Amino acid sequence: MSDLEFLKQVNETIETNKEDMISSLSHLLQIPSVAVETPGEYPFGENVQKAYDAMLDMAREEGFAVYNADKYGGHIDFTGKGEGIVGVVGHLDVVPEGDGWSFDPYGGEVKDGWICGRGTTDDKGPVIASFYGMKALKACGYEPKKTIRLILGLDEETNWHGMDHYLEHVAELPDLGFTPDGDFPAIHGEKGIIVFELVRKLKPFSGKGLELSSLRGGTAANSVADHSRAVVRDSAGGGYDKIKEMVQAFREEKNASGLNCQIRCKGIGKSLEITVQGVSAHGAKPEKGVNAITVLLEFLGRLNFASEDINDFIEFYNSHIGYEFHGESIGCGFSDEPSGKLVFNVGMAEFDKEAARLTINIRYPVTMDDEKVYAGLMSVLDRYDIGIVKGKHQEPIYIPADDPLIKTLMDIYEAHTGDTESKPLVIGGGTYARAIPNTVAFGARFPDEIELGHQKDERISVDNMIRLSKIYAEAMYRLSELEE
Repeated sequence: MSDLEFLKQVNETIETNKEDMISSLSHLLQIPSVAVETPGEYPFGENVQKAYDAMLDMAREEGFAVYNADKYGGHIDFTGKGEGIVGVVGHLDVVPEGDGWSFDPYGGEVKDGWICGRGTTDDKGPVIASFYGMKALKACGYEPKKTIRLILGLDEETNWHGMDHYLEHVAELPDLGFTPDGDFPAIHGEKGIIVFELVRKLKPFSGKGLELSSLRGGTAANSVADHSRAVVRDSAGGGYDKIKEMVQAFREEKNASGLNCQIRCKGIGKSLEITVQGVSAHGAKPEKGVNAITVLLEFLGRLNFASEDINDFIEFYNSHIGYEFHGESIGCGFSDEPSGKLVFNVGMAEFDKEAARLTINIRYPVTMDDEKVYAGLMSVLDRYDIGIVKGKHQEPIYIPADDPLIKTLMDIYEAHTGDTESKPLVIGGGTYARAIPNTVAFGARFPDEIELGHQKDERISVDNMIRLSKIYAEAMYRLSELEE
């Protein structure tokens, strides 16, 4: 049987298993698997463990070998005849659901040809599509040359501690592979990622006047903050009518500008609460959202707080961060030819009586390093007495477009889509491709699809689930057959 005939049989098998595939994904979606590191039996919480157990149970039922690295992550093996491993690296955790959904984010509902819920595109849907591709290859009698290994990560959206643990304990790593957790076509580069806090200590406030009692916004560093809340109090006993009028005028101003956000204020006891509802987006593409922290701080910059520390920090934010996406005014507006501009996202903010804190997510160009970024930042921060608390760092990755891995994946993508114009991409997203050498992101979002990962109303079409499974089945087959 020729390759074309065999792959046609595999595709027909995937079509036959369509309802089972939808059911498997729907079941996973009903588990709110937001990773929360916890001591005890489940390293990332009971819900992540439930999703993980569900995948391992599916694999055992199909006769695949499984490996469990102390509940920190594991893999499903379709064992090959020879040496080598093809890795397919996915994850089962999801970002928090956020607000504003038009359906239950954990309902797993199938409606009008769509499978709906948090994780459908990032990354439960692609994991299930890959698994059913493996199933189809096995059902059609394929005996892979290299072992095909579906790796299951459990905290990709947070700290990657699970993947670190898995890689420390697994006996052998894949020789090459892909992660179904990005965009099509093949992604041959990913920008470096740093997560850190900007911290300004605040002098104790004991005077009279307008006070910023608290401010909070955002839920994750790698998401555009879609909600922020500030509580202000006038300890001098002044009324809030003027501030309410300013909020109304600001709301009208933003509506007139076309900015998609909601701004509200109301009294709570002797204080005034001001809230902003923005638009969530992935931290790699902040221009797709509306950052509620930025909107709120723009408004607060029009008030005169009794604390000069607060006024200074708000002025710093509005002057050097504001609505910019590329770090131009904060000293790190870098770019290069392979990957374009640096991307700057404010994911979270917290102001209390002791300090003002911003959690920042930066994606920097592939030819640069984190120290250059930090040096650029400090050239501005030093003027405001603001410090940096360094957090997670992921170095950039880059594989040339003429590498056999990239060429093979591009050929598969072209064959299934008819798209001969698209070229390999460099992205700002951070995927598990960084964890394993010679691994790249390959899908799952097609160029004509709206970006729904990390956003409300995340969903995937049934047709695209089937198409993904066929693409990933062929990718596993061809990479297993690929000569060194």
